[in-house]
Amino acid sequence: MKPPPVHGRGAPSGAVPTRFGLATREADGDWLDAREDIDGPGPKLRTTVTEEFPKTVMSFNRSPDIPFDRSLNAYRGCEHGCIYCYARPTHAYHDLSPGLDFETKLFAKPQAAEILRKTFAGKGYRPLPLAMGTNTDPYQPIERDYRITRAVLELCLEVRHPVTITTKSARVLDDLDLLAQLARLKLVAVGISVTSLDPRLSGLLEPRASAPDKRLAALGKLVEAGVPAHVSVAPVIPSITDMFLEGILERAGALGVPSASWIMVRLPHEVAPLFREWLEAHFSDRAGKVMAIINDVRGGKDNDARFFTRMKPQGVWADLIRSRFRIACRRAGIEQVKTDLDCSQFRAPSVDGQLALF
Repeated sequence: MKPPPVHGRGAPSGAVPTRFGLATREADGDWLDAREDIDGPGPKLRTTVTEEFPKTVMSFNRSPDIPFDRSLNAYRGCEHGCIYCYARPTHAYHDLSPGLDFETKLFAKPQAAEILRKTFAGKGYRPLPLAMGTNTDPYQPIERDYRITRAVLELCLEVRHPVTITTKSARVLDDLDLLAQLARLKLVAVGISVTSLDPRLSGLLEPRASAPDKRLAALGKLVEAGVPAHVSVAPVIPSITDMFLEGILERAGALGVPSASWIMVRLPHEVAPLFREWLEAHFSDRAGKVMAIINDVRGGKDNDARFFTRMKPQGVWADLIRSRFRIACRRAGIEQVKTDLDCSQFRAPSVDGQLALF
């Protein structure tokens, strides 16, 4: 018998991965039904943060289907707790659960900006847009205290380095002053992901991310400040969130958001069993239908990890959503304006914090 979902958390369980040979344990027995009567309520699950001090913070990739070659993640793990998050399996490398551990046992890199400065100062460094929010959200709740993302943006403004941001949090507005300055120099673009328009559903899917209305309001504030803004309807989950596609785009278009995209839900490694647990806990009436459609667009599997096809689901269901997306963008007046960031202004800093003269 599975334990009930933890209130305020996305993952139904904290099962550790088996693909690395780690020991697993599972609670069983009739006592599960009456455990609170016998033992009393268990301790509240709290978030912990471990500070880490790596030698490098910028990661490079050569993936042919990703539009950036470098990224920075200020945090590992994410308190937003999005059940569908494709980054969950990365916690397995710490011998931690991609489930509840991923959203409660977090890691922060408080010296990220100082380390990045050294990278920017390197003789062979050549600037291209730095992507933030590619793995975990740069504006998850602990950013309020750590302000690592803000420190990185301050550095990017100082040295005129282009940067892109992807987030599900209205907390991005905390840095609107920096974003507006970067935007005037054509050095920033911000994407906000909106999954549904139902706050209750959002609370189940992504329990500690900003409510949908707040995310849309943040998009409007970015547009008003002249910051290139993008709405991502992501992920689209068949029979769970796809009915909100047109509504999200209509509202984004009314706010003047110039570009949009959509991504079908991806379920790599441990995300698939966690997502199945979540479906059974919250949408048992349609769990089979949801997974059947996901399998259909992913070639009969829970996930397709191949380059290009992982980002381009196949089949009639995928074609239907593509058509709906195109029509909705046209009706919403979203013209798909591309933002080109300027890499020519970059000026390498010295390690001591002063800009190099030559």
